[in-house]
Amino acid sequence: MIGIGYDSHRFQKGRKLIIGGVEIESEFGTIAHSDGDVLIHSLVDAILGAMAAGDIGELFPDTDIKYKNYNSVFFLEKVIGMVKDKGLKIVNIDTVIILEKIKISKYKQQIKEKIASVCEIESNKVSIKAKTNEMMGFVGRQEGLAAITVCQLG
Repeated sequence: MIGIGYDSHRFQKGRKLIIGGVEIESEFGTIAHSDGDVLIHSLVDAILGAMAAGDIGELFPDTDIKYKNYNSVFFLEKVIGMVKDKGLKIVNIDTVIILEKIKISKYKQQIKEKIASVCEIESNKVSIKAKTNEMMGFVGRQEGLAAITVCQLG
């Protein structure tokens, strides 16, 4: 069972930037209902997609005030519970974070370990990659960032 997830958020100066449950040093952060963690949001959608169980917006709607400013790790933990309830486990996770100028190389191992810990898998089953958008589109103009994630369940 394989699923794919995507998420993107706009930047705003003076906000926090959270990627994979880790705060990234940056003068820009995301505008979002929750904490705007594009990696976790795309991972949640990938997991839900693999189970054919809807999407993050159906489970945790941004119209529900109770999820305002929520730490996205909560969403991932809830979805991991659904995976367990179905007698499944995560086989591997492959994700790419797309952002233009902000460098996350020094955070990649910490992000990998955080995701692995929450998903209850070995860190060697989590791939974290970062790419620029070659100065094209909203990412290239540094208006925001995006993430694409693939997850296999077994």
